[in-house]
Amino acid sequence: MADHSVFAIPEFDASEYANAVLSGEPYPPPSTAIPSPVTGSSTEAHVLGQPQMQGSRPRSMLSTLSVLEPAREDISVAISKLDLGIEDASKQIKALVTAHHEDLLLYSSNTRHWSGLLASVRQGLDDVELSIHQLRRKIRLPYESLQMQVTRLQRIHYANNALRRIGRFFVLEKRLETLAEELARYELGASWTSEGERDPSRDAGAIDGKRLSAESHEEKGRVITKAALTITELGTFPAVSFEVAADLGAGALLDDGSDIEDDQRDACQYGATTAGRFNHVPLCSVNIVAAYIPFISDTRAKVTKEVEAMVIQGLTALATSSLQAAYNLQMLPQLVAGLMKDLTDAAERRIRNAFDLLSMSKEIIAKEPHQVSQSQLYKSRVRTEPTSVTAPQFAAALWARLESLIEQMSGCCVKVYTLEKVLNLKRDPATGVSFLDSLENKPSSTFWASLGMTLEKCCWDAAKSSTFLQQTLSSGYLRLLRLFHEFFASIALHTDTVYTESHQSPETVVVLRALSTFEGIYLSRSLTRLNEAVSQAFLAGTRVPPNANDGIAIARLITNELDSARFDPLLVRAVAKNVATTLDNVATKADALISTERSAVSLLGPLATPQQVLNGQVASCLYYSYTKLSTLMEDHPQTISALIQPGINKILTRYDCVIDPLLAAIRNEIAAVISRIHRVDLQKSADSMAGMTGPSLYMKDLADKLDFVKTSILSNFAQEIARSWIPGIVKYVIRTFVLHASIASPLTEVGKLQLTTDMTELEFALSAFLIDNLQGKRGGSLESIGEEYKMLRAMRPLLFLENSHLGSSERTAGLPPLVVLHHILVRSPIPLPHTLHGWQETEYVRWIEDHSPQEAYSLIESSLNQWQHESGAGEYIQLAWIVLRHAKGER
Repeated sequence: MADHSVFAIPEFDASEYANAVLSGEPYPPPSTAIPSPVTGSSTEAHVLGQPQMQGSRPRSMLSTLSVLEPAREDISVAISKLDLGIEDASKQIKALVTAHHEDLLLYSSNTRHWSGLLASVRQGLDDVELSIHQLRRKIRLPYESLQMQVTRLQRIHYANNALRRIGRFFVLEKRLETLAEELARYELGASWTSEGERDPSRDAGAIDGKRLSAESHEEKGRVITKAALTITELGTFPAVSFEVAADLGAGALLDDGSDIEDDQRDACQYGATTAGRFNHVPLCSVNIVAAYIPFISDTRAKVTKEVEAMVIQGLTALATSSLQAAYNLQMLPQLVAGLMKDLTDAAERRIRNAFDLLSMSKEIIAKEPHQVSQSQLYKSRVRTEPTSVTAPQFAAALWARLESLIEQMSGCCVKVYTLEKVLNLKRDPATGVSFLDSLENKPSSTFWASLGMTLEKCCWDAAKSSTFLQQTLSSGYLRLLRLFHEFFASIALHTDTVYTESHQSPETVVVLRALSTFEGIYLSRSLTRLNEAVSQAFLAGTRVPPNANDGIAIARLITNELDSARFDPLLVRAVAKNVATTLDNVATKADALISTERSAVSLLGPLATPQQVLNGQVASCLYYSYTKLSTLMEDHPQTISALIQPGINKILTRYDCVIDPLLAAIRNEIAAVISRIHRVDLQKSADSMAGMTGPSLYMKDLADKLDFVKTSILSNFAQEIARSWIPGIVKYVIRTFVLHASIASPLTEVGKLQLTTDMTELEFALSAFLIDNLQGKRGGSLESIGEEYKMLRAMRPLLFLENSHLGSSERTAGLPPLVVLHHILVRSPIPLPHTLHGWQETEYVRWIEDHSPQEAYSLIESSLNQWQHESGAGEYIQLAWIVLRHAKGER
């Protein structure tokens, strides 16, 4: 079958096709694509919800015509083929219609149904469009009319507002004219006073200058205040001149900002699209108003000049009207800033002049031209430096200038704080805000910051450029500091500055920190003096160790340094830190000298070892340093004590390192000698003791040992240290002897007599040990020892009491219950506690010293319970229980 796909092209044209066939050209041209045989009918059918027509297509319709061969046949033959092709196409179309007639009928029915629906929808849309047109006609016309009325009302409001402001302007202008005339009369009166005579032509309405200065000065201030307030109300930018505003076209100069805000608020309320400054009428553009602008500008210049003069003059008298006038002109911050700059500049000039050696030398020459020659003033390399001859005169002049500087600074500071108080009291009548809150920085803060910075810079420059100033002010730093204390005291009544031990105001700290250059030099020299004293004391080392006098000298120097700086809480803290460093140095150097060898605590005799002598000297130095400084800390506050106390504790620790081992060695040696009592035969008969009434050998050795300790050991220490040790040593000797004597067994009557003799010898030895040591004079006695001496005296009658009296507390008064229990066990067949446990007498006595009496009673109770049924021990056990009950009852 022939290819008929060319007839399915949407752009098929029969005439062009015929011409192409006749001319032998391809159709369609090569640039034209032959579409797919699938058309949009299927898509439309699918959209309408109908099934797509299905069926097979001829192969000739699925191919694409590419090239038509040129016609080689006759035209009639070609036409006949064309007719056949058309007939064939008709048949195919008819076949397709016949095959799909049902679908075509369904498509036709659906098309008719949707056409009706579309007609009804079109009718509804026409009705809606008509309704919208009617609504637009009902709303748009009233809206346009209302908008025109609102615009007219807004323009009326602008005109009304402009008229109101013009009326207010003329009211203020008339008031300003009245105030200007009144101010002119005051100026005329003042000029007459200065000229000395009056001009009769100007006498009308003028105020007498004398009356002005005497009565009407305050009234003039009120007039200026009212004029300033009026000028401020006439313009919102008083810092800009009226001429400049007029040249720039700044109409807001005479416009109230609140009016513009009202216009904007009304515009929003009425729905206007434009409002504010664009539609606001500037009063400067009104000719009748612009004519008065030069007069207002001139008046404002005069009032500003008067206000500036009043503020400067009022700093002394603090006229509140001048501050009120400056605030009304909205120039208060600028005037206060300028005034503070003048004050700080003046203070800076005075401070620099106080340290200016060149002007100082000229002043000295002017005062004493005959006594001080020019050659004497300039002998040093730096021409402004004084010589050794003129140094006292320069120093006197320097201190005189500093005293004058302190007085001037006090007056200036009082003025600043008084100004600040007045600014804090004065308030805006409309807002209630104080004048001080309207300033960016407080005048006092500006003053203190500038003063501290200037003073610090001048002190630094003076110390760096002049050796004379550095030496004079650093050596006399305490005097300089007292001048500033006088400065703080003079301004304390007028300011809120506080400089006490517990609290220092930031302002005072800033000023004193400016003196840190001279303070550092002073502290350095103070530390040097302290270190030199310590180095001098420990210079010779072990050859000549420091003694008590060196310790007193160190403590006295520390006391002087602290007392000198005591008036200033910050300086005394810095000195205390130096003292702490010095005490650490003392402890370190003493630790290096202290001997810890065995010979330092040896008591063999007959003389003290070199190590003992060395330790005695060092301990005496440490003792006096510790005691003097501990007493000094009671007079200083807790903050200072906290800085120095660690150093004092280190010295005490080093002192204890010398004392504790030596005292322990003395106790051990004495205890070893007394323990030899148990080697004495105390059960001899009376015949063997005939002619032998002297003390025992151990007691003689004890007396010799005590004498050795007193003369050889304690003499190496300061007398005060020895006096503090002797009572403790005596008490220890008595306690140890009584304990050993109470357990000495077996004991006969002869042995009791021997113990009595030994006690008498012990009393003589202890009395000799006390004499010449208590209070540094003779007359010391054992009665001053107290309970221990009573115990020794009560030991004698205990040895000779009947057994029945041993349980009586009256008969054994002055003796510890433990000693009585020991004596009862010595008389009884019951062994002593140390015998049961296998201890030596010395071990048992040491155990008693290390434990409480209750533990000792428990030990004896265990012994009594163990020997409860021993024959012949009943009486003693009963007496022991009585003593134990008394002991427990006492506690």
